[in-house]
Amino acid sequence: MVALSGYRLMWMMVLFDLPVLTKPQRRAATKFRQFLLDQGFEMSQLSVYMRFCAGKEQVDAQLKAIGQNLPQTGRVHVLTFTDRQYQNIVCFDGRTSRHAPKKRQQYELF
Repeated sequence: MVALSGYRLMWMMVLFDLPVLTKPQRRAATKFRQFLLDQGFEMSQLSVYMRFCAGKEQVDAQLKAIGQNLPQTGRVHVLTFTDRQYQNIVCFDGRTSRHAPKKRQQYELF
């Protein structure tokens, strides 16, 4: 059995700025957002989506899928970081701060 480590478990953050001036641009932006949701990402902010990954291999597969589903215009950035790094994130909601949500429970199958 392989021990799970906060240094092997990964998070992905997709940040994007897509044009929405015309109807086709809005359609493309909506399609990209829906793609991210279908891939298991959760919306953190309107143009910021996050997803937990079990390791580097899953991150690489997601990066490939994102690359194949990019809109024709706009900018998309993908950040990856370990679960240990994610634990240090501080979120501000209005004037109050809160730490990152609790880590998802990992179940062991045997």
